[in-house]
Amino acid sequence: MNLEHYFDHGDSSRGERVVEACVVGSGGFGRSLLVHAPRVPGLDARVAVDLDLDTAVAALRAAGWPLDRIHVCREVAEARRAWNAGHCVVTDSLAMALALPFDVVVEATGQPEAGARHAVLAIEAGRHLALASKEVDSVVGPMLAEMARERGCIVTPVDGDQPSLLLGLISWAERVGLEVISAGKASEYDFIYDPCARTLECDGRRIDASGLDTLWQRGGQPLAEWLAARAQLAAALPQRAVPDLCELGLVANHSALVPDQPSLHCPIARLGEVADIFERRELGGLLAGEGRIDVFNCLRRVDEFSPAGGVFVNVRCGDRESWRMLAAKGHLVGRDGNAATILLPRHLLGLEVATSLFEAVLNGVSSGARVPKPRFDLVGIAERDLPTGTALTAHGHHHTIDHLRPALVPAAALTEEAPLPFYLAATGRLRRAVSAGEPIRGGDVELDETSMLWRLRHQQDARFLGGAPTRYA
Repeated sequence: MNLEHYFDHGDSSRGERVVEACVVGSGGFGRSLLVHAPRVPGLDARVAVDLDLDTAVAALRAAGWPLDRIHVCREVAEARRAWNAGHCVVTDSLAMALALPFDVVVEATGQPEAGARHAVLAIEAGRHLALASKEVDSVVGPMLAEMARERGCIVTPVDGDQPSLLLGLISWAERVGLEVISAGKASEYDFIYDPCARTLECDGRRIDASGLDTLWQRGGQPLAEWLAARAQLAAALPQRAVPDLCELGLVANHSALVPDQPSLHCPIARLGEVADIFERRELGGLLAGEGRIDVFNCLRRVDEFSPAGGVFVNVRCGDRESWRMLAAKGHLVGRDGNAATILLPRHLLGLEVATSLFEAVLNGVSSGARVPKPRFDLVGIAERDLPTGTALTAHGHHHTIDHLRPALVPAAALTEEAPLPFYLAATGRLRRAVSAGEPIRGGDVELDETSMLWRLRHQQDARFLGGAPTRYA
């Protein structure tokens, strides 16, 4: 596909149509967009909203904007003057920034409640919304999409993050006539083996991996047993991450694919093994059926190719002769020749968000489904007994909650006994004890029922799941 034809910015003789974006949150994702935007033909991102004004200013300075063209604005009139002069606007208030005539809000705070408020402000102001904050999307994404559609706007996931990229890869595979068996993503960080030192390293943590040589290649042992041995050897390294399950939950809500089990399989696998592992059990794989999504932790030596946290589809090898030819060219065909892995080894954060912004603003479509549905919820399972009063606080780069492991379960309307969405629980405190192995349920947590995220979730339940607004006793 030649994107020059797909994204029509208008007749150059009349001046190119420039898509104007407001970036909310100038941390890693937002910063990468702000810094890269001046290099993208047809895109401006010169409005930055952040509670930390200095961080936003620093991002725009890194983009090459001179300091005298970056204006920290606290009044609408100031912001309009800066905008009309073609300068940058920095503010800590999206409500104020929305007085400016930009096209699309990129919500990249990663904060569930703040992100929900920003999303509603953008939609009510008639702006398109690029929802990079998967934490918000996992709880109320379909409701936001409905609200936007009623106002003639688009809510889209973003290229640069794995849900949108995987949905694109799946749709490409299906459109060219490939049968998708399974799909998913590599975990964010590879498992890197040093055969000389016999160590295994992941995200800066290194452990002894004596014995991995004997597990490097599969012999005649059953697949599940062999993968379990690898997992046990690497037990000191985390093998499931909240963001991975959150992202694949979004894919399930935008597609027909489903998780094979609530916590996924998340095997430690070399690239050439992925086609065999994510295959049906009766054909030697791990999966109970087809149309499944999952994550693998890429096992490689330091000198081997990395999938870079990218995405993949496993497809059925229909014509064996064609796939034998493709295997000879280096394509990742499974041992028995039944399936092959097609890999998209990238997720470039803000460096490739432009395609989703152009899709929404120029073409009026989302990078995801036309109508996303709440099919699965990301929830938290207690890893140990949690007493009454335990604070559930999301923290760190991965927005995890201590002593909770993630799981994907069929979506259900909020009730006292239904599992509570992970990021709806993330600012609460336990009002009753939860036993190890049990999900956090609606009645377990003291929640702020005035929060925007809570209100949107009740609206979503009523719209899609037959739920009705409920106050917990």
